[in-house]
Amino acid sequence: MKAESVVNAGWRTRTLTVAGLLGAVSIVLGVTPLGFIPVPTAAGHATIMHVPAILGGVLEGPLAGALTGLIFGLYSFMQAGNALFADPMIAVLPRILIGVVAYGVYRLTGSDALAAVFGTVTNTAGVLGLAVLKGYLAGPVAWSIALMHGIPEIIVAVAITVVVSRTLRKVRR
Repeated sequence: MKAESVVNAGWRTRTLTVAGLLGAVSIVLGVTPLGFIPVPTAAGHATIMHVPAILGGVLEGPLAGALTGLIFGLYSFMQAGNALFADPMIAVLPRILIGVVAYGVYRLTGSDALAAVFGTVTNTAGVLGLAVLKGYLAGPVAWSIALMHGIPEIIVAVAITVVVSRTLRKVRR
């Protein structure tokens, strides 16, 4: 076996392993109160279930981020409590893009914080934008949700992403 093949096989194994672990973290966050941080909004909480996809993209690359987001999206689809998330395009597609966008922003800027901001915006804008396009929500309602939920979710995602990614990079060295 060529050395390059061994390296690629190891990379794929690591990517799949990390994506699986981070996907499992997303699911745990969804089935426990850990995924919902109390904030002073009408909803009363900000979700952090998208943060593992951001971490996958920032720490392991776009494939790990996309796979982690796919797991998050499929979980969201299977647990759908309303018609909005029972639509696979809304429940899954934006979630796949979270880690891909976070990776791209991190590659361009080197900033975990900006990667977390753009990953979170990808989730919020993707879900709400598709909900408006497909007629599940009116535009003003989507904007209201985006502001009430999006801003606290950005703040929480940045804090978690920066701490976790910096800590994991130190441990790797």
